[in-house]
Amino acid sequence: MSGEEVAGILVAVFWAILVSFLAVALARLAQTLRATTKLVADVTEQAVPLLNDASAAVRSAQTQIDRVDAIASDVQEVTSNASALSTTVASTFGGPLVKVAAFGYGVRRALTGRREDRPSAEPRREVIVGRTVPSARRVRRAQRAADRAHREKGN
Repeated sequence: MSGEEVAGILVAVFWAILVSFLAVALARLAQTLRATTKLVADVTEQAVPLLNDASAAVRSAQTQIDRVDAIASDVQEVTSNASALSTTVASTFGGPLVKVAAFGYGVRRALTGRREDRPSAEPRREVIVGRTVPSARRVRRAQRAADRAHREKGN
């Protein structure tokens, strides 16, 4: 066996080992591609119904939004009508009602006979800082007692 034959055998063995490694790598790559293809198919099977459901939900939401928009525009119109009505009523009846109320107050005051020169039936209360003012009940008791004493004096 010459040196050339030994070199040829070594090159053939090297090529055989190299081809074996490449065959194993290609076999694993094929398995990975098959698994990837299966995974993509499964995802597609699950994603399509989900996308259909999402599309239906978006359509339903759009319908509801359209309804709410119509309701909101109706409410806005009613609000503007109520505001206009309120303004009209206030401007039409506001002035005359104030005048009627003031007239009624004047008539009532005139009929009760209150005048500035005659003192009112109820004494005015004054607040004095640092002194205790008797309560209304005590004041009424004292007035009744004074009235009784005045009547007894007259009899």
